[in-house]
Amino acid sequence: MGEERGSEFLAESNERIARLPESVDRAAVKRVLIVAYVLDEGVRVPFIGYRIGIDPLLGILPGAGDVLSGGLSLYIVVEAARLGVSVTTLLRMIANISLDVVAGTIPVVGDLFDVVWKANTRNFELVVEELTAET
Repeated sequence: MGEERGSEFLAESNERIARLPESVDRAAVKRVLIVAYVLDEGVRVPFIGYRIGIDPLLGILPGAGDVLSGGLSLYIVVEAARLGVSVTTLLRMIANISLDVVAGTIPVVGDLFDVVWKANTRNFELVVEELTAET
């Protein structure tokens, strides 16, 4: 189940990337997808089939793990800015990451929040939605 969900997410995302306007740097959007996938969806939890990424796993390291994952998440914002995403969307993306980092610092509850919130996947969606809207 979790393996299928991961494959479906990647397949659907790649289809959306293929439908972007020709003027959009598809390689950059694919890099954003890969980073979001690794941080939020890359690991299938055995037996329950739910997918998590390295973001909540890094969150296990008190304080430093959340800051590190937040720093990795900022790569998506940088790529989005290079792709020409609006300031409003960039601010929404930064808010998603900020919430993820701040909530992640709360012991146990923060780690569970990281598993569910998936800020990077949300930010990938924001980027693709905006770039698609330009058509």
